[in-house]
Amino acid sequence: MNTLVVYDSQYGNTERLAQAIANVLRTFGLAQAVRIDAAHPVSLQDVDLLILGSPTQGFRATRAMQSLLGTISFQQLRGLTVACFDTRFRGFLWTRSAASYMVRQLRMLGVEPIVLPESFFVKTMKKEGPLLAGEEARAARWALAIHLRYETRTAHLAAHEPEQGNTPVADTAGTPEQVLSHPT
Repeated sequence: MNTLVVYDSQYGNTERLAQAIANVLRTFGLAQAVRIDAAHPVSLQDVDLLILGSPTQGFRATRAMQSLLGTISFQQLRGLTVACFDTRFRGFLWTRSAASYMVRQLRMLGVEPIVLPESFFVKTMKKEGPLLAGEEARAARWALAIHLRYETRTAHLAAHEPEQGNTPVADTAGTPEQVLSHPT
């Protein structure tokens, strides 16, 4: 499994979580966390699992993440498994988040994430956080859950694909009527 965690981070909290997620997923294959950089577009070639992370700003993703989502096409995402997370303040007024915003954008492209969007929380309303105690460990558990869901889905799809070389007799020997009337 080749995983790419693409994130934006203002004060380092989202970056810490992106690195924690990538560290867990390295156990199962290639995994890297990269910060969005307009000068270096993200390549999704050979990626199996794409995880997007952003701090919540104004109830949505950062401008850099919005820009990335505006440039990615369905064709680039076809066949990829996708998940989204964010960092934000926990409060009864703060119910919308960057992760749910990113999921809406992906769904408009025809892509359904493998898991529900996840929010990780900062301690205070101050933009710099810090993360609540235990959030990095929770991010690691979330990454493991994504991997398990990915493996389950991959195994399910493999079990339901026809095996190569096992084509029906009618496909190789003519129509069913021709097969039945053909003398053996």
